[in-house]
Amino acid sequence: MKKILILALAGSLSMTACAQSSTPPAPKAGAAAAAPGPTEEPKAAPGTPEAVAIAAIRKLNAQVPIEQVDAAPLAGFRQVVVGGQVVYVSDDGRYMLQGTLLDLKTQRDMGQEAMAGLRKRLLAQVPESERIVFAPANPKYTVTVFTDIECGYCRKLHGDIEQYNSEGIAVEYLAFPRMGPGTADFAAMESVWCADDRKLALTRAKKGTNPPARQCSNPVMAHFRLGQRLGLTGTPLIVAENGLSPPGYLPPKQLRQWLDQNDPR
Repeated sequence: MKKILILALAGSLSMTACAQSSTPPAPKAGAAAAAPGPTEEPKAAPGTPEAVAIAAIRKLNAQVPIEQVDAAPLAGFRQVVVGGQVVYVSDDGRYMLQGTLLDLKTQRDMGQEAMAGLRKRLLAQVPESERIVFAPANPKYTVTVFTDIECGYCRKLHGDIEQYNSEGIAVEYLAFPRMGPGTADFAAMESVWCADDRKLALTRAKKGTNPPARQCSNPVMAHFRLGQRLGLTGTPLIVAENGLSPPGYLPPKQLRQWLDQNDPR
């Protein structure tokens, strides 16, 4: 059982199925040190259930990043956001649960709500200057989208960007080159973010014409690492302002419907 859990937690550090590298290298000289910063392990007083939960995770994997520890909706357990997923550790450190914790009364996925809180907090730290924004004049909703220029559904989403805007949805892109650091995909995304006209460069790249190779201080590595912290398993990852995320790509009208249901004003 311990071996299974170690592998599961180690797997949470890996990139998407299309990625090639499990641990990104340090940023190149000149790369932007974009917010938010590296994961800082939560502080917990010795002997508390929170400290016990952290110690239990550390016995399984000493390197996996622990984002936060809170009281779980399940009595006798702590809720731990670790390596981009939510797990539940018993207050005595003996048991750990992985998987969906569903509140049958409210039909709410409690783990997703925990991840939503983390997404909202971390995305709020990413400045607008690092985002590539396509927005209508007076958007009703704003979504953050982790995107890749090689991803088919990312291209499909961007091909309909005017329709998303006409639905009252502003789209703010962050970079997640899913092939990973050191690849042509990653370099092309850096060139997009280094272009004089990022919006035009991204649109052309989505159509198969990458911008001229260019290096500058850019946030692509920071966005990539942030996506991993937020549990990104595939692109595009769409995140509403409240931190909730739909299950994958949604066309314009369906995304507006989902936002009306899950991010009401």
